[in-house]
Amino acid sequence: MPNWGELLQRINNGNPLDVERRKYLKILNEYTGRNVIAYYSGFLQKPGIAASGINDNDKNGFMQAVCGLDHSKGLDLILHTPGGEIAATESIVNYLKSIFGNNIRAIIPQIAMSAGTMIALSCKELIMGKESNIGAIDPQFNGISCDAVLEEFEQACNDIKADPSKTPLWQVIIGKYHPTFLGDCKKAKDWSEQMVKSWLKENMLSKSKNKDEIVKQILENLARHSETKTHSRHIHIKECRKMGIKVVALEDIINDKQYGDCKNFQDCVLTIHHAYMHTFSNSSAIKIIENHNGSAVITNSLLK
Repeated sequence: MPNWGELLQRINNGNPLDVERRKYLKILNEYTGRNVIAYYSGFLQKPGIAASGINDNDKNGFMQAVCGLDHSKGLDLILHTPGGEIAATESIVNYLKSIFGNNIRAIIPQIAMSAGTMIALSCKELIMGKESNIGAIDPQFNGISCDAVLEEFEQACNDIKADPSKTPLWQVIIGKYHPTFLGDCKKAKDWSEQMVKSWLKENMLSKSKNKDEIVKQILENLARHSETKTHSRHIHIKECRKMGIKVVALEDIINDKQYGDCKNFQDCVLTIHHAYMHTFSNSSAIKIIENHNGSAVITNSLLK
């Protein structure tokens, strides 16, 4: 397997960025016998660009990537995203499930946060390495956690009930909320949790005898601001398994046959990841949705 530096050398020697990515996506497809779609954001290389998050335009990319695939072979969805819009996330998941049913695995080479975590939890299992992370799924309004707002308001009510003299202090804090804000926070929270709850029960935990209890535990760990402390919390494989998420370790997937210059599944996945990181660093691309046949939709930014 070529390492980070070797891949960069190939790119610098004039080997097209697209060729390197697609070469290893195809190798992964040959390795597993499953369809492969990479959903990659350049948010690490180009922070602060709104288009790098999950949005409704991504549906077009997935439609392009799905076209021509053998649906009976299932899907390995490689995720690298900071998250994004809840409505777009719901629409994308519903679309992919309508094509591949429950036969979808989420491969997370590094980061799938927020709504990216929600997509991962809709799959039958997650494949994560020692370096992989998912994140909290509490919805945000302008960077503010809806669950944290509701938690704060509940605290205000309890404090004022216990000590009415605190009312002026809380009036200053609660006064920053615009009309319907609390209601909107409650609706967004309920919506996102209900989506994840139903996806978990329909797929990942469908055969679990105590699935209601496991779902509750997962939501308490991922959807409660009091548990995650911050929306940017990075959650590792051991924590995922502890809360009941079905995770296969990237390092444990073994196949004695070598494909191309990849020794094993882990080598191939990490090489794909490095290839995308180099693409974002050395081009104007901000998001790529691409399948193992090289069919892709690439969103570019004015920044490089």
